[in-house]
Amino acid sequence: MSINLALILTLLTLLTGIVVALDKWVWGRVEDKEGTSTAMQTLVEYSRSFFPVLLFVLVVRSFVFEPFRIPSGSMMPTLLQGDFIFVKKYSYGLRLPVSETKILETGSPERGDVVVFRLPDNPSINYIKRVVGLPGDEIIYERHRLIINGEEVPLAQHPEATPDSPRFVEQLGEREHEILITNAAYMVRDGVYQVPKGHYFVMGDNRDNSRDSRFIDAIPESHLVGEAVRIWMHMDGLTWPRWNRIGDKIQ
Repeated sequence: MSINLALILTLLTLLTGIVVALDKWVWGRVEDKEGTSTAMQTLVEYSRSFFPVLLFVLVVRSFVFEPFRIPSGSMMPTLLQGDFIFVKKYSYGLRLPVSETKILETGSPERGDVVVFRLPDNPSINYIKRVVGLPGDEIIYERHRLIINGEEVPLAQHPEATPDSPRFVEQLGEREHEILITNAAYMVRDGVYQVPKGHYFVMGDNRDNSRDSRFIDAIPESHLVGEAVRIWMHMDGLTWPRWNRIGDKIQ
């Protein structure tokens, strides 16, 4: 069972805000009134203390940055399982918490952006992938080669690649980034894909181990959460943090 943190945070902020407002404008400061129950005094005191904090966290999380933990290796080598990242919420529009209704247009994804989105068939689950195709694009993926609107995306072997780390450098739009092809003979969902209007075709950088638009179809614009911009911590299990990854910009 998934927990809707946005809903819980919104309800707590609303509840404490109502109590603070009632105390100020209706009840008239309960601590100054005789006969006020201890429970009521405690409720008001806690609401006054927590409301500003909850409101601040709600605003930042909803409209500025949201933390996200990388749960799998589908974005290797760019992102590793155990990376904690910041997602810039205002990159693709400001949306109300819980309802996800867009209230202000601020921009659209560009080819090569790393984005977090809500899974179309289960919006309570967030995925992270790289934008490969924009609305109206024709995407061909064949033998680990990516062709967009008839033009093959430049791909070169990474200078530090080894048989155990078969890395390549891909130039996708303005983004030059690394991808991982674990088995050159293993064909994963080769095919031709047409990106519908208002949708984006996304793929993982770990091309042979990623459940992306080759499997779940293109992602509706309404399901975008934000752009992944920076790593702020790496910790996987009980191991020591990997300090060298902290602060890295996501390419």
